[in-house]
Amino acid sequence: MVRTETLKKERTRRPHPLLWDSQYATVEMYGRYTKDLGEYAKDEARRLRLLERRRKKDDKARNKELLDVRDNKFFKAASWLWRNTFARLGEDWVFLALLGIIMAMLSYVMDKGISMCTNSRVWLYRDLTNHPVAQYLAWVSLPVCLILFSAGFVHLVAPQSIGSGIPEMKTILRGVALKEYLTFKTLVAKVIGLTATLGSGMPLGKEGPFVHIASIVSQLLSKIITSFQSIYENESRNTEMLAAACAVGVGACFAAPIGGVLFSIEVTTTYFAVRNYWRGFFAAVCGATVFRLLAVWFQKADTVTAMFSTNFTSDFPFDPQELFVFALIGLVCGLGGALYVWVHRKYVLFMRSNKKMNKFLQKNRFLYPGIVALIVATLSFPIGFGKYIAGELSTHDQVHQLFSNFTWTKHELTVEQAAVVSNWRTPETNVFANLIIYLLYTFFMSIIASTIPVPSGMFIPVFKIGAAFGRIVGEAMHLWFPHGVRYGGMLAPIIPGGYSVVGAAAFSGAVTHTVSVGVIVFEMTGQITHIVPVMIAALISNAVAALLQPSMYDSIILIKKLPYLPDLLPSGSGMYNIYVEDFMVRDVRYIWKGISYQQLKEILKANKSLRSLPIVDSPDNKVLLGSVQRYELIKMIDKHIGREKRLEVAAKLMKEAEEKAREEQERQKREAAEALKTRRPSRFEVVPAPDILKLRERANNEMLPPQARRESNASVTGGPVFGGTQPKKSILKKTNSFTLKGFSPLSPHSPVHTPYTTITGTESRIRSAFDIIFRKSATLQDVTPDPEIGSIGTPSIVGSEGAPLTPGISKKVQLPRERVIDMSPEDQKAWEMEEMAKAIDVDHLHIDPAPFQLVERTSILKVHSLFSMVGINHAYVTNVGRLVGVVALKELRTAIESVNNGTLTPESVKAKQEEEARALVQKETDNNNGISAEDPLLPKRPGDTFSDKKVNNTITSMDSALSNSDNCSDIELDNINIDHGDTSTTNGTNSTTKPHTNNHSSQQQ
Repeated sequence: MVRTETLKKERTRRPHPLLWDSQYATVEMYGRYTKDLGEYAKDEARRLRLLERRRKKDDKARNKELLDVRDNKFFKAASWLWRNTFARLGEDWVFLALLGIIMAMLSYVMDKGISMCTNSRVWLYRDLTNHPVAQYLAWVSLPVCLILFSAGFVHLVAPQSIGSGIPEMKTILRGVALKEYLTFKTLVAKVIGLTATLGSGMPLGKEGPFVHIASIVSQLLSKIITSFQSIYENESRNTEMLAAACAVGVGACFAAPIGGVLFSIEVTTTYFAVRNYWRGFFAAVCGATVFRLLAVWFQKADTVTAMFSTNFTSDFPFDPQELFVFALIGLVCGLGGALYVWVHRKYVLFMRSNKKMNKFLQKNRFLYPGIVALIVATLSFPIGFGKYIAGELSTHDQVHQLFSNFTWTKHELTVEQAAVVSNWRTPETNVFANLIIYLLYTFFMSIIASTIPVPSGMFIPVFKIGAAFGRIVGEAMHLWFPHGVRYGGMLAPIIPGGYSVVGAAAFSGAVTHTVSVGVIVFEMTGQITHIVPVMIAALISNAVAALLQPSMYDSIILIKKLPYLPDLLPSGSGMYNIYVEDFMVRDVRYIWKGISYQQLKEILKANKSLRSLPIVDSPDNKVLLGSVQRYELIKMIDKHIGREKRLEVAAKLMKEAEEKAREEQERQKREAAEALKTRRPSRFEVVPAPDILKLRERANNEMLPPQARRESNASVTGGPVFGGTQPKKSILKKTNSFTLKGFSPLSPHSPVHTPYTTITGTESRIRSAFDIIFRKSATLQDVTPDPEIGSIGTPSIVGSEGAPLTPGISKKVQLPRERVIDMSPEDQKAWEMEEMAKAIDVDHLHIDPAPFQLVERTSILKVHSLFSMVGINHAYVTNVGRLVGVVALKELRTAIESVNNGTLTPESVKAKQEEEARALVQKETDNNNGISAEDPLLPKRPGDTFSDKKVNNTITSMDSALSNSDNCSDIELDNINIDHGDTSTTNGTNSTTKPHTNNHSSQQQ
């Protein structure tokens, strides 16, 4: 009555009264009256949509980390083809051959594109001979446009493709994963951007970018091939294939397989596994061979020749007395290489630190590349400054002429020789002046051009600098000894081209800190006549440069601050007293036996950067049992609560519901049969009323042809699942998905057909028949329809005589053959919460039982050696088997830098430990001796009768309770507090009216 009066009052308050349904006039749902049903329905629908979106988001994130293309039919077919063809021949052989062939084709196509750009530039220049201004515009416009295109294209597609690539590959081979660095879009940006950059005529190279390109191709091939296999094989062979790809990059770039392998080993790795030696050689030989064959097939070359072929005399290529001059070349090149690295680093740091310059250049990202390209193109203009630096020649022609084996300063020259010398001599200057100008131009312009945000290399520019310096020394030696050097009655002529080869190897070796450039030079020239001078000069230059500056690639690593592990400097025995416990991370994220799925999910969400997690026996003991990959943990969670498991559970519950429905129907049949047997005899017989629907169906069938009549009779299947309508359910609780909760296949309201059916049941049968007609098109058949129960959601009522009750002619409707039975959002949430509360099954996890471990007293020198040789990126620190910390490349790199700088010493570590000990003692003293008057821990009110001893006991009990409640819930932690009772003052005496009992309860907790 009270509720009805309230509703009447609410109804009178409304200016526009609503129509009220008597069915919901006095309904109260979830504590709300019917006036709130509309708003509540919207809120409930919004909540359900939010739950569904959240579940889909979790499934999407889980599937993203478990993305596996092996379920695709195409990959299954390709996997079968691979296993039965190439895998039988040897997977590594086929993989490396494909890598070499692909890189050779890429190198050849890029060279063709570069030559087309340079030739078109020269063609435009020569075609406008009578128009100097037009010549200048044609000479400058093409390089500027190509550089601007390269900068914009690379920035839009993949900024990771900017620069050389070798410093980043050193970091990747060290075990550090650089994001988006080995992807397909980076490959596209690198290839197109490098072609445009080198086609513009900038003093840059392609060796470093080719190492990067080969690594990307190797990574993509690995993903394709290992998609046919397991994920572990991909991870185990990834580093080996990347190391082989670096060799292929150099080999395909210069057609130098042996030098490419040695150079890649020197540049990219600190410790090299000999078992990978043959991989690099095989792939590099395939790449170099195909690269030279493509030149024979498409460029109409006579045969397979070297890139810069020379024809030095092999009888007396040099005199033993000239070895001293070659050694001097190595010394000067070592100093020059160190100077080159130093100037490059200073210039880059200056450009970064100059605020005015940065403010000007940051107005537009194309401003700096355009200015540099304009300056370089203007300086190389053949009519202007370019005539002093052979600006009309391409890079290949410049190196080829510098290696020529005739003397440029002699007077008698052939027509071909005079054409070569004309590029290096002007009416105002001689050969020496032009070579010096060319050397200085290449030295400084290559440094400036290398800072443009485009793909570029540094090897070819330093190679040309060394070749020019060697040519200067060779021409000077010919002037000093025009008839050669006499030794033992023999007269050995001076070959300036040999000096140029020695200078190129020495200077490039000094900049890169490699000796294998000598082997590259031999393969590029096709002669080993100067093998001794080249090796002497390369060794000396390398030694001198290593004492003064790091290599160019290490310098770029320092500039970019890449996570690469530096070397320990020999600073005495102090490094032996720095241990791993001094710089390890003590706050370790771990899992344990018995951890719930929910706790595991929270740990994985909070630590997305961790690729593996240690597993211990319990949070108290922390005895290390092994480590588990993140992929395996996510896979386990997905298998436990994923869609497949949920559908399996839903199908199982559905099957149980069907069994219960069958049992209930059989029970009702038995009860009906027993009721017939026990019926009392009567004078009257109750006959079932004639079914109108049967008569209409029979009449319609008689009017049909015989074939259609048989089809119509055979089109109806047997009995109902639900047996009628279910009890009325509030519309607010209904969901679109199939709900298993509260499933009642046989409702007490369903009509059961027995011999007691009378005329009064005709209306209900007609209504049921029409319900079937209107609902048939909206329902789906069960996956396995039971002949006795029928299809779920498609109740068809059959009379006692077996005649179908569906009126009219049955129509065939194309429906899905199977229906996906899923839970509702509420049931899904409840089921997931129940499943996530269970403990994980450790026995079915792929656990690494022996992860890399270190003891606390392992010196930093041993840790550095272990990380460098084995190639690991993290190791766990244990103390008598207990997990106490973890050390990764980041912590080790910071510690090594601190040791090299002198900030991390045994004295500093000892001082830090003493400071921590004093802080701990001070904290314990404060806890034991009480609180200070200036900064009380607990506010002391005038009415309190707490003594200092009680307060200290209270604080101690709180500390002990908090220290023992690491896994307490928030409710338990809220109970650990101090309750000051109400106090009253009577005649100047304080008396406590409420006992302080919470202290004891907190101690008990």
